[in-house]
Amino acid sequence: MTLAISANRRPPGPDEPVLLGIDPETLETLKDARRRFGNIVGMRRPNGRPALFVNDPAEIRRILVRQHAGYRKGPGFERVKMLLGNGLIVSDGEVWRRARTMIQPAFSRAGMHRLIEVIVACCRERERSWSQVARAGGTLNITQETSTFALELILRAMFGQDYERSLATGGSNPFAFLSEDSTRDLRVVLKVRELRELLLEIVQRRRAGGAGEAFDFLSIYLAARDKDGNPFTDGELLDELVTLIVAGYETSAGTLNWAWFLLAGEEECHDKLLTEAHDHIPDDGVVDADRLAAMTYTQAVLEETLRLYPPVWLFTRRSARDDALADYDVEAGTDIYLSPFILHRSEEFWPQPDRFDPERFAADAEPKKGDRPYFPFSLGPRRCLGEYFSFLEMKVHLGLLSQTFAMSREAGVAPDLELGINLRSATDIYLRPRFRQDRS
Repeated sequence: MTLAISANRRPPGPDEPVLLGIDPETLETLKDARRRFGNIVGMRRPNGRPALFVNDPAEIRRILVRQHAGYRKGPGFERVKMLLGNGLIVSDGEVWRRARTMIQPAFSRAGMHRLIEVIVACCRERERSWSQVARAGGTLNITQETSTFALELILRAMFGQDYERSLATGGSNPFAFLSEDSTRDLRVVLKVRELRELLLEIVQRRRAGGAGEAFDFLSIYLAARDKDGNPFTDGELLDELVTLIVAGYETSAGTLNWAWFLLAGEEECHDKLLTEAHDHIPDDGVVDADRLAAMTYTQAVLEETLRLYPPVWLFTRRSARDDALADYDVEAGTDIYLSPFILHRSEEFWPQPDRFDPERFAADAEPKKGDRPYFPFSLGPRRCLGEYFSFLEMKVHLGLLSQTFAMSREAGVAPDLELGINLRSATDIYLRPRFRQDRS
């Protein structure tokens, strides 16, 4: 369908061209545009391409859910593609649909539950490390600690026994630079590309020897077939593995980093989370899916953390055809900017939006789940496949470690934001751990 694009149906917006990227300046530009013009703002980029900033929850849902086929990946994904290749996050059209269909079984809830023991083991490793710091009265670089935890977990979940045999050899992890260096520049891109050779060796060895009884992401990816019975090619498989490693750890690492910081400044919230952990995780530390599902306050803490600090602070799309949003026309080729960070902190949708309040996500809270102006993992068919696994690992992490440690801040002010492809703390966060029995 072709719409007649009318000048009097263009959204209000600035007259001058607007520079837009994935950077702090863009956040300020979009926030200012919203203040001046409302929740749908028409703009034009310096190259003449039309652009829209959309902060209306109903129209965001329309773009990402009901009319998703009419909106392709937008500007900024070139940088992501350099790092990840043409994996699930970057691909579009039939390439994306085929990969999504093949990968989806790997993230079944039953399958994710089989990885709970791996999550617990990684938490116990952090517990041993943090105990040494607590005994010495020291501080934890919680940013580094959550990154180390999440990276080790995704590698163990992906490669199973091959993690010890081929990756964690000699006490080092060839992917450790991802958690030790938050930059995602060309130097990091080149390091990731070098590691594709190592990944290919593991893949070829696994194909030759079979997976046996192993359950890990790699075995499921290797067994995946499209509708014609074809597996992933080596290139496709490596793109998907790199995507899972990088995206799979960064989301959880960043969310846990902020969650620990927020909880350390809110004793009442921390105590409620601790009470729930005691109720649902027994002294023997045995964790199962039913107990985790019952940890609704911990879930609310994580959802509120994601409201304040969504890992992807800016989504972009490009309209594939003429369309209409609210009372305005959208011409084909328009760049669309959607910011969970701005939507989640808009006072018309979230009273006192900058305040940390997990009760916003209680079962009886308004608006109800499904209608909330909230999309930290995107929405619709491109909603993150790993969302459930991410919540599992984060709930186990907070539930187990909060029973052993109370955290206090070294500084009370939240660090500045690093607004790159992902939202991070601009500086590492340091917390002081104390054993629970020592808490006064």
